[in-house]
Amino acid sequence: MRFVQSPLRGVMIVELEPQTDERGFFARSWCQREFEAHGLNPRIVQCNVSVNRKRGTLRGMHFQIPPDAECKLVRCTAGAVFDVVVDCRDASPTRYRWFGIELTAENRRMVYVPEGFAHGYQSLVDNSEVFYQVSQFHEKNAQRGLRWDDPTIAIEWPVKNPILSDQDRSFPLLRAA
Repeated sequence: MRFVQSPLRGVMIVELEPQTDERGFFARSWCQREFEAHGLNPRIVQCNVSVNRKRGTLRGMHFQIPPDAECKLVRCTAGAVFDVVVDCRDASPTRYRWFGIELTAENRRMVYVPEGFAHGYQSLVDNSEVFYQVSQFHEKNAQRGLRWDDPTIAIEWPVKNPILSDQDRSFPLLRAA
């Protein structure tokens, strides 16, 4: 695997390093030792799959607060999504800045989202599927979110008029919180 630092400290783009032959290729997509060597949390306690039937479906911006804060390793396994992380760390010089990257089944890139970051994605094609591994169990009482269209953050989503859940639509704006 190849680890590439994003513009937000701690958020990593993880790329496969395929070994190819006439059959196709083989690549590792997870290695505890390599994650530890890059200073990343290697703990995985839960894996999730999200299927997004319609282009423009937006899920986010979600995170959990301590002591249940979580890291995520996110990969698109079918279709394509625009994946976004927002720095929510109090003392960070990049607080409320965002980073977005296209994850597709073809490019096989992954994004490592550390604790202290909100995460979300928008499907770019119908029937996109996202697989993610998390370091902490889902705890409903620790669950929080940022508004997808918060003007303080100003995420540039590629598909206008997204399909949203009531929960994601109802998160407060930062100025109101």
